[in-house]
Amino acid sequence: DVFRSAARWMSLSDLLLERLFGEIETSVSMASATGLFDQHTLAWDEEMLARLGLSSEQLPHIAARDKTFSGLKGEHARRWPQLRASRWTAATGDGAANNIGAGCATPERTALMIGTSGAMRVMWEGTPLRQIPPALWCYRADYRRLVVGGALSDGGGLYGWLREAFAINVEQREATEDALAKMLPDAHGLTIMPFWAGERSTNWSNNARGAILGLTMHTTPTDILRAAMEAVAYRLGFIGGALENVSGGFDIVASGGALLNSPTWAQIIADVLGRPLTLSGVQEASSRGAALYALELAGKIANIASVPAPAGETYQPDMARHALYLKGLERHQKIYEHLILDQEFASIIDSKSESGMKKDESVAMQDE
Repeated sequence: DVFRSAARWMSLSDLLLERLFGEIETSVSMASATGLFDQHTLAWDEEMLARLGLSSEQLPHIAARDKTFSGLKGEHARRWPQLRASRWTAATGDGAANNIGAGCATPERTALMIGTSGAMRVMWEGTPLRQIPPALWCYRADYRRLVVGGALSDGGGLYGWLREAFAINVEQREATEDALAKMLPDAHGLTIMPFWAGERSTNWSNNARGAILGLTMHTTPTDILRAAMEAVAYRLGFIGGALENVSGGFDIVASGGALLNSPTWAQIIADVLGRPLTLSGVQEASSRGAALYALELAGKIANIASVPAPAGETYQPDMARHALYLKGLERHQKIYEHLILDQEFASIIDSKSESGMKKDESVAMQDE
């Protein structure tokens, strides 16, 4: 009933823009992340809207290429007199801004982020891919640029959950980091499915849940922490492999509080990927990216890609450790297929059976 009675649909950023300036518009970036936007025609996808029983009039207008907003309304103008004449841009997606701020606005550099969640993304100017690998997603940063990547629901949030569960306080964190750094790759005998918050990339499983396998009486909290860090690195490795098919070779620039505060995790990811990993020198990459994009739109800089980003330490991969991680990754994937994918397939079969699919159709689907 609420859905049918809704007069208009918008994101929080669109609502904010309407409250500030009285205009109901959205950026190409925000529109393209909804799944209701045709990235080739740069308009709302009428077929998708028709399937949902919506019309484009119920959605915000797509802001023009160089559109800015000014003239704050009422109470906002009184509250912020210094901003009355300022020009504002429509919102940019957080992931796109993160790439820009970390200096990853061209396909030669890939942004890797571990905050609460995790992601890998590549950006370029041009046209959308005709075929997007199923492990990845694609949306627009603006009219000229696209972002392709994959995301994990669990990153620093999982590490933080484990720290809290094991009652590791602030005073113990440095000692814990030292203990984690001294451990050998995949030496804990554990396999972790890092899906406490579910799975996004690479298989988008509705049934994915977290699991810790291989526990013994000798397992320590440090073992579990290290195994979780490695498991997140494995999942990023799968995203990185899919991105290679899109952009070829690339340099990796890493950001996010969880990673910037753990040199051990940065080294683990470099070793798992078998690639150098350079930490971003930017503490707040998304905020910096939003500022750079606004400067380009205002004509203050020629191109966001021309502004170099500060860089931090580079972690070189240890290829002997990489070889050990490849074995751990293979075991991880086999268990993933049994625990997650087989369960996902079973749920599909069950739902099809409930909806009247014949037994021979189920067998044919299983064969496929």
